[in-house]
Amino acid sequence: MHSTHTIGVVIPCYNEEDGVRGVIGRMPQVVDEVVVVDNNCTDRTAEVAAALGARVVAEKTPGYGAAYKAGLRAVRSDLVVTLDGDGTYPPEEIPRLVDILLEQRLDFLSASRFPLVDVRAMDLSNRIGNRVLTVAAALLFSRSIRDSQSGMWVFRRSVLERLRLTSDGMAFSEEIKLEALLRGLRFGEAHIPYGARIGEVKLQKWRDGWNNLWFLVRKRFERT
Repeated sequence: MHSTHTIGVVIPCYNEEDGVRGVIGRMPQVVDEVVVVDNNCTDRTAEVAAALGARVVAEKTPGYGAAYKAGLRAVRSDLVVTLDGDGTYPPEEIPRLVDILLEQRLDFLSASRFPLVDVRAMDLSNRIGNRVLTVAAALLFSRSIRDSQSGMWVFRRSVLERLRLTSDGMAFSEEIKLEALLRGLRFGEAHIPYGARIGEVKLQKWRDGWNNLWFLVRKRFERT
């Protein structure tokens, strides 16, 4: 608990046995609840997470967004924090980010990875892809987001009922931020250090990048 608010962390996972061990091990004491979503893992991710005290939720529909929807349905805390299971996002930053959310009276705070503290944490093609998608989101929706693809967010659980979240894939990350902005939530961003991932890369950069861009276009014109 932090400043009378309970904090729950949601971690979507597909075969992140080594990464999730480190992520949960780094979790600060202010965190009251850790929900790990087992998205068809074939390794020991679920067993490792449960042994470390996390509540494991199974989601059979494959995809980043599908996993998050299951985790967000399961979490019960006042404030929700999201992280990847690969160790790239820093659990140590949770108390600071929660303080920013509360002090600035925000509903939704997105953690921005840029500028990168360690450029080795993200290769050049991924940096270019992130920039293209962030610029596309700004042009299509007339909303400014510094890092539209960030996977670390802090928000009040009560706002979830106001968001229309449809993507089951990687586009969920950009969708939840856009929904927060389009629904008039008090939105902010704060910088975090981004680290190198633990384990095998799951992102299929060209396929996922094009899918995310196409999702932005469809979402924009579905609203007209």
